[in-house]
Amino acid sequence: MQKPVLAGRRVIELGTMLAAPFAAHILSQLGAEVIKVEPPRGDPTRSLVRGGPSGTFIAYSHGKKSVCIDLATPEGHDAFCKLLATADVLVHNLAPKAARKLGLTREDCRAINPRLVYCHIRGYAAGPQEDDLASNPVAEASSGVMEANRIDGRPSRLGPSYHDQFAGAYAVIGILSAMLQSKEGQAAGPVEVGLYETGLHVASRDLSGAQLKMQLLGRPEREPNGEFSMPGYGAYATSDDRWIYLLMLTDAHWLKFCHALDLPQAGDAALASLRERKKARDQVEGIVKAAMAALTFDEASARLKAGGVGFTEVLPLERVLDAPQARQPGKLRQVHYRGLAFDVPEFPRLGAATDDIETLPPPELGEHTLELLRSAGMTSQACGQLLAQGAIASAKPDDFTWAAVRHAA
Repeated sequence: MQKPVLAGRRVIELGTMLAAPFAAHILSQLGAEVIKVEPPRGDPTRSLVRGGPSGTFIAYSHGKKSVCIDLATPEGHDAFCKLLATADVLVHNLAPKAARKLGLTREDCRAINPRLVYCHIRGYAAGPQEDDLASNPVAEASSGVMEANRIDGRPSRLGPSYHDQFAGAYAVIGILSAMLQSKEGQAAGPVEVGLYETGLHVASRDLSGAQLKMQLLGRPEREPNGEFSMPGYGAYATSDDRWIYLLMLTDAHWLKFCHALDLPQAGDAALASLRERKKARDQVEGIVKAAMAALTFDEASARLKAGGVGFTEVLPLERVLDAPQARQPGKLRQVHYRGLAFDVPEFPRLGAATDDIETLPPPELGEHTLELLRSAGMTSQACGQLLAQGAIASAKPDDFTWAAVRHAA
C-alpha cells in the first residue's frame, strides 16, 4: 500500500466558511494531519442549519481535529504560537487587517516557525483593493459571471460557492509547490491567493472571448445562453417528464445524435456544420426538443448510449449518489456524525479506496484542544489556567445542537 503523499505533515487551518477550510480538506485527503483552530464562537458553518452544523461543515471538516483558542487574548495567542511552531503549513483566510491585528502576518508567523509554508487566501491580492473585503458573490460580480446570470432580470449569484472552492484548490497548488521548493533546498515561498484574482482566472476564457469579439466586430457580442450558443447542447425533457442533458459540441456529435434517433436530418447538408446550425438555431432546437419529447427517458438513454452520444440525466441532489458510477470504491467515504451516517464524496485521486487515510468524524468545537496543546509542550497546569481564563475551550456536549425537527407523518 502506497503511503499518502502528505502523511506526517501537520497543517493548521485558521479559517471560516469555505475557502481556507476547503483547501485544508484537500490536504487532509492527501494524508496531512489538519488542525482546525477556531474562536470560542466556532466556525460559522457549525450553526447554519437549525442552529447546528451544515453540509459544508460535515463535507469539509471530517478528518480534522479542532482546537478552540481565543486569539484576541495574549494567553490564547501565546498558546497558538506554541502550536504553530509544530506545523508544516498554515492556511488561513483572515482579512488582512485582522491578520495584522492578531499578529498573524507572514512575517509574524515565519518569526515563530521559519520552515512554515504560509498560505493566505484573501479577498484581493496586491493592488489598490488589497485591504478590501470580498466574498464568493463579490468575486462573481466583479469578474463578469453574475452579470450574465440573471433571475427575473436581476444579476444573481450562481448558488454554489465555486470561487471559494477554486481559491482553496489554487491554494493547495501553491502549498504543494512551496513544499517542492523546500524539498529541493530552496526557501519555501509564501502562498497568496486572492478571491478576486481567482475569479479573473476562472473567467479568463470569457474575458478573452469578449476582447476577441470587440477586435473582430468593433462591438461587444453576448452569447444567447449558457450553452455557448451551440444548438442541441442543453437539457431536454423526455415524454415521462425526466430531463436529459445532451453533449453537442461538434459536428460529429450532431451526426451521431441524428443517427441514434433515426432523424432524417442526418443527411441534411444544410445542418451539417455548427456554423449552419447556429444560423438555424430555432429549427435545430425544435428538432432536438421534439425528438426527446417523443421518447421516455429509458428509451432515449438506450438509443443515445448505443449510438455513442454523450448525455446524462439532470439529477436532483437526493438522487445523485445513487448512480452506479458514484458508488464505485474510492468515490465516497462514509462519515458518522452524531448518530447520523453520511456518504461524503472523496477528493478525486487514484488509490482513494486503498490509501488507508483514517476516517475521523467532523470534530466538536475544541475536541482536541487539550490533547494538542499538551503535545506542543504545554503542561496540564498551564492548560487548566487557560481554560479558567477563557483563552481556550474544550468540547461541550450541548454545543451547536440542531433544533428538533418534526417529521410529517
